[in-house]
Amino acid sequence: MELWKTKMVSSMEKVFPEKEPSGEGAGRHMSGLRGETVSFQIAFYWGGEAREFGSFQAEAPEDVAVRVREVGLVPCVYTCNRKHDQDYLATQPGLYPDLLEEIGSWGFKLMRGLWSSLWVDLEIGEKAQACSHRIVITLKNRCQTIDETIELEVLDASAQPLSIPHTEWFHCDCLADHYGVTVFSEKHWDIMRNFIVTAVKRGCNTILTPIFTPPLDTERGGERTTVQLVDIAVRNGKYQFSYEKFRRWVDMCRDCGMKYFEMSHLFSQWGAEYCPKIVGIRDGREEKLFGWHTRADSGDYADFLEHFLPSLVHQIESLGIGDNCFFHVSDEPVMEQLESYRAARELIRGHLKKYRIIDALSDYAFYEKGIIEEPVCSNDRIHTFLEKRPERLWTYYCTCQGVDVSNRYIVLSGYRTRILGIQMYKYNIAGFLHWGYNFYNAQYSRYPVDPYRSTDADGAFCAGDPFLVYPGRDGKPMESIRLMLMYEAMTDFMALKYLESLTDRDTALKCLGAEGEMLTFREYPRSIAYLEKVRRRVNEEIKKGLSRT
Repeated sequence: MELWKTKMVSSMEKVFPEKEPSGEGAGRHMSGLRGETVSFQIAFYWGGEAREFGSFQAEAPEDVAVRVREVGLVPCVYTCNRKHDQDYLATQPGLYPDLLEEIGSWGFKLMRGLWSSLWVDLEIGEKAQACSHRIVITLKNRCQTIDETIELEVLDASAQPLSIPHTEWFHCDCLADHYGVTVFSEKHWDIMRNFIVTAVKRGCNTILTPIFTPPLDTERGGERTTVQLVDIAVRNGKYQFSYEKFRRWVDMCRDCGMKYFEMSHLFSQWGAEYCPKIVGIRDGREEKLFGWHTRADSGDYADFLEHFLPSLVHQIESLGIGDNCFFHVSDEPVMEQLESYRAARELIRGHLKKYRIIDALSDYAFYEKGIIEEPVCSNDRIHTFLEKRPERLWTYYCTCQGVDVSNRYIVLSGYRTRILGIQMYKYNIAGFLHWGYNFYNAQYSRYPVDPYRSTDADGAFCAGDPFLVYPGRDGKPMESIRLMLMYEAMTDFMALKYLESLTDRDTALKCLGAEGEMLTFREYPRSIAYLEKVRRRVNEEIKKGLSRT
């Protein structure tokens, strides 16, 4: 009797304990560029009478690193909004695959009568030989050995860095709160570096920079743990600014590979009606200089900005990041708040003329009336902007975008997350933004949550919306399936861009197939096999293009 059986599975398929995976789109021949990580899964079923542990060995060429992790189940209570389409893997509360766990010295779990999976990354080194490589993953337990063989073709070119900004908002306060460390202590700096390194490795190149505590998802009248990179002193009514922590932050982020810096919002979320929380030392005593007690249009805040913004701009330019710097006014204003947003925008415009101002908003009037030049539009409302588009148009999604469009909820199929890459390529999208790389609070930041128990901000947002990484015990992040799918979306985007540079845009678009002609942000093939096929076509065309150069 066969106690243990395995099955090759695409990185886009989510393996549930009670159901044999389909294996759609999976194959034993894969390809990639130098510097890329190519991922797949080995699903397995254990038919024994008791729980066992398995071990693995990998045989691979020297310049291809093999990393194997267990796919862990996480609780999802609020899985999706009431209004949703039919293209969900499930909608009921339960345990769902998402967490990628390192395998301990004891091995990986074989749970009787259940399907599980191993996540396998093939990390192609920059010196890998351009040819086909044989890779063998050997799985063992006490009574059985299984070999899974893969052919990995390495193309004779290196993956290009992402050419557009990609930000997953980084929440420094959540790391301090979760790990119980003092903000900006050496331990806090070490933890932040660990999380930034992982973000960069997985395709993020833009970092939310807390010049002041970001006024995001904060209850009116409430506040988040203070994380403020700029120190402020007020003496005899005059402001003095110190930038030691800001400069250290920029140096650290650049050292980790971050390219772009987005300054935290200068006004409150949802309409720019109030000031962000700003603390400082006034005549020797720390106090809250601005916050919910200060209207955005107050003369005191206008006076503060008159002194602060030129000082900040000087620092930005001296650090050489001016060309890669973005500013925010207020997150997600709606039409009723257009005038308050306009007034806030006018308050800072004179000091920030050379800088790009971006904000997540989806009412076309903000762009049409010239209030913002570079909007970040939700992917379910972007078609209005595409009809008469700005020169640079970003997109984003969050918990609200749950009907038809791409998103990263845990209960969505992997193709629905990964499709974003080719959508952005087809429509020349200039950047992608998401609000939660590591948000470990309940809604409005009323209290912290344990992300291993609550993947939905304690029932507020669709499970998976608040974060992409889990906080590991050693101050390092643990990755998720969704983080890897977002990485794959960005590598698809860049592979198409690279192919275009070798040939032309039409050649790249043809790789999307006949389905690509009809592809929009709402309409796309609901298929793992389609995306696997597109990437194979792209890689084949890259090979042809390289042979002609």
